[in-house]
Amino acid sequence: MRAIVFTTCMLWLSACSFKTPADLIIKGGTIYTVETENATVEAVAVIGDTIIYAGNLAGLSKYEGEQTKVIDLAGKTMTPGFIEGHGHFMGLGYNELNLDLMNITSYDEMVEKVKEAVAKAQPGQWIIGRGWHQDKWTTKPEKLIKGFQTHQLLSEVSPNNPVFLRHASGHAGFANAKAMQLAGVNQLSVEKLGKNLGEGGEILLDELGNPTGLFNERAQSLITQYIPDNTTETDEQALELAIAASLRNGITSFHDAGVSRENIELFRKFKEAGKLNTRLYVMLTGFDSELLYEWFRKGPEVDPLNLLTIRSIKLNCDGALGSRGAWLLEPYSDRTDFSGMATLSMDTVLKISREGLKYGFQICSHAIGDRANKEILDRYEVAFTENPANKDHRYRIEHAQHLHPNDIARFGKMGVIPAMQAIHLSSDRSWAIDRLGEKRIKEGAYMWQSLLKSGAVIVNGTDVPVEPINPIASFFASVTRQTLKGEPEGGFEPEEKMTRQQALRSYTLDAAYGAFEEKIKGSIKAGKLADFVVFSKDLMTIPDAEILSTEVSMTILGGKVLYEKK
Repeated sequence: MRAIVFTTCMLWLSACSFKTPADLIIKGGTIYTVETENATVEAVAVIGDTIIYAGNLAGLSKYEGEQTKVIDLAGKTMTPGFIEGHGHFMGLGYNELNLDLMNITSYDEMVEKVKEAVAKAQPGQWIIGRGWHQDKWTTKPEKLIKGFQTHQLLSEVSPNNPVFLRHASGHAGFANAKAMQLAGVNQLSVEKLGKNLGEGGEILLDELGNPTGLFNERAQSLITQYIPDNTTETDEQALELAIAASLRNGITSFHDAGVSRENIELFRKFKEAGKLNTRLYVMLTGFDSELLYEWFRKGPEVDPLNLLTIRSIKLNCDGALGSRGAWLLEPYSDRTDFSGMATLSMDTVLKISREGLKYGFQICSHAIGDRANKEILDRYEVAFTENPANKDHRYRIEHAQHLHPNDIARFGKMGVIPAMQAIHLSSDRSWAIDRLGEKRIKEGAYMWQSLLKSGAVIVNGTDVPVEPINPIASFFASVTRQTLKGEPEGGFEPEEKMTRQQALRSYTLDAAYGAFEEKIKGSIKAGKLADFVVFSKDLMTIPDAEILSTEVSMTILGGKVLYEKK
């Protein structure tokens, strides 16, 4: 199968022996290749979408010609194009279309944003948003139920428009009275349903047994089933916005963590029209079993044009720390009656893990809590033991945020890839200690260096739209383990920092490995795709304090400049 992937590059290499000069030459700055040999070079030459030369200036002359375009970096720094190792592509686009609550600092600010949206909305129109996180608010509401706000203020400003605002994690949602009315959710219906809605769902109730407006995990579907479907027009608009946002941030490839049948058709439509200007590595959503078995029957689809590859499956197995949905071995330190929840049967995880090995699909399981990680590793291990001939499965655990110490070495030993988002430490560590306590945080949370020492390959990213797509912020978190305000001095658990070389690999070559694509992308080497990002500063040498002020100056995809900062 991988031979198909190589076809484009190999054809170009054959052509290169007959076709000089190059279409594009880049020089005049520091170029980091992420290769063990020739870690830095002075110049790169490109024909079509493929690198034909990466070396010193002296070897460049034979590739120069009258029609060759030359980019002078003017002292800037170039690396391979960055790869978003775990995000939600349509979510990125829709976050720009709907209410963006990522930067609000209080419940009152959330209410004010909804009030402004209501003033512009049609009667009865749904108000949708995402990005709030109660633990990041600088001012807390007077009334809290199990750490969350109640709906009354939200309902007052929007009595006639239903409102549903997803938590930043996506694992909880907040509804107003109108939305709950339309969904038939009230004290009596909750009593009938039961406080815990089967496997993996919860409605928070106040002291009188009334719904507070907070719907955890699968309970969100009680509300979301009444939200009108997106239109073709808004889907296309969201996809265009996602592509533009990726290019602005130096992202040339994107691992899309859980897509629907409709998403795939839209991606194909854009590809055929020549508008899919980000390389997508797609994980089929595990929520649609019919979709999975349809793909099992026909097998993976590895795109010879390297724009849209479908060969992996995303399973959602627990919740998030912020909503206390992450599945823990012991109860939460700040809610001692609760240990989170599995959102998918572990029998299903084992079954799909076996099917993945049988049909050639990579399995990528969401796990944040230590119990979820342990349970998934256990199921993977069973599947691997039953299929010893399959040595290159590259199964992944998405997030791997909180691990029991006994499970850390298992990643390297089993060849399981932790697809982690370093930016979560910057955003979450200051309050995550309340959830887990000091011992569990220090022994098992955000264990980047320990995982690398186990032999594991870490894939980095942002989980956008849970966090902004900006890879520079995640790179900063990787090497400093500080908040974006630069706190604390020296970083949280500094022994777990990545080196700058490790952080760069996690966003380039190792991220490509996480998608079976390290032979065609992720480093700057002859024969690989000409995907590059140019930074205003040298991320590998500048002081830590300057990393966050670094900007993306240019993004090049397949030898074409698709973004340039004005």
